Amino acid sequence: MKLRNRKFRTTCSLPSLTVGLLTLLLTAHCSLLTVPAQDTPANNWPQFRGNQSLTGVSQSTVPATLKLLWTYEAGDSIESSAAIAGGTVFVGSQKGELVALNLENGGVYWKYNTDSQIGESSPAYSAGVVYIGDLSGWINALNASDGKKLWAFKTGGEIKSSPVVVGDRVLIGSYDQHLYCLSTRNGSVLWKFRTDGPVHATPSVSGGLAFIAGCDELFRAIRISDGQQVFSVASGSYTGASPALQAGAAYYGTFGNEVLMLSLRDRRIVWRYEHPQRKFPFYSSAAVSADRIVIGGRDKMIHGLNPAGKAAWTFATGARVESSPAIAGGRVFVGSNDGRFYVLNLSTGAKLWEFNAGSPLSASPAIANGRIVIGSQDGRLYCFG
Repeated sequence: MKLRNRKFRTTCSLPSLTVGLLTLLLTAHCSLLTVPAQDTPANNWPQFRGNQSLTGVSQSTVPATLKLLWTYEAGDSIESSAAIAGGTVFVGSQKGELVALNLENGGVYWKYNTDSQIGESSPAYSAGVVYIGDLSGWINALNASDGKKLWAFKTGGEIKSSPVVVGDRVLIGSYDQHLYCLSTRNGSVLWKFRTDGPVHATPSVSGGLAFIAGCDELFRAIRISDGQQVFSVASGSYTGASPALQAGAAYYGTFGNEVLMLSLRDRRIVWRYEHPQRKFPFYSSAAVSADRIVIGGRDKMIHGLNPAGKAAWTFATGARVESSPAIAGGRVFVGSNDGRFYVLNLSTGAKLWEFNAGSPLSASPAIANGRIVIGSQDGRLYCFG
């Protein structure tokens, strides 16, 4: 998709006392955020899909009855999904800004101009630093307390993949067909792995391996220590989705109109799900709990599958679903390009609540501290709680 070329430069900083308090809050959460977890801790959503397994599952307690708490006008489309750490929301927009906001009231702490639009790349927070990719191919590392640039590295193609921080390394894909591993200290290249197509997916991480499902129709496992491929499995079609990991399996949708479950131990595809009538691609990344795999389709539906790969339920929206669902407290939270934000029962798919944003919601929700944040294509960021 061709994006408009706009630039806008704005920077602002917090008063020194507020900066100090924010730094303390962020530092207090560092140890929690850097520990890989199957589900995302209640108080933080530090990266795309919440955790390194990309499950999209939060332990946060979300109110039974939601209401709109605040909105923020970004000035251009938000397709980036928010990160939340230490009570601060980080989100990028096609205005070319990464913004840090107060989760409680939507107040702006700082803005950083990337000089290029931020597309689907979502920020990642770790150890006081926030990382973001942009459509000019840069990955930027910023001080999370004041938005000052620490370093930047340019890849050879646009970045729609989201960064994932593993210890002292940050992983990110580029449309130059490489998965990069950079030093968190200075952005130097530790290794890069070449695939046979753009690396659109965000890598999921487990057991020292990074997993990507690719535009080259291959699911790959790459060793984080040295960038060597451990194995690959043919998916049968190219993918735009990122793989979610749960209990030794990877789950992801394809442009071949299927959702796949791949055994990491056996290195083979165990099952494939395809809707019997509606043959449309799956661009959304799956959310995976113990007994449900939930994924949005370009068939305008949200699909809830059981662990055997059979449909437990489907829910029809009014347009394609490219937003990746999030799960918390037995409920599914997801946007649709029909402009509505939906809350569904995880077990049955029954609609519990909806909010009409009036503009497509292709970004994915972030959940922390009992609040849900999601951006829309008209540039509004919404916070529910």
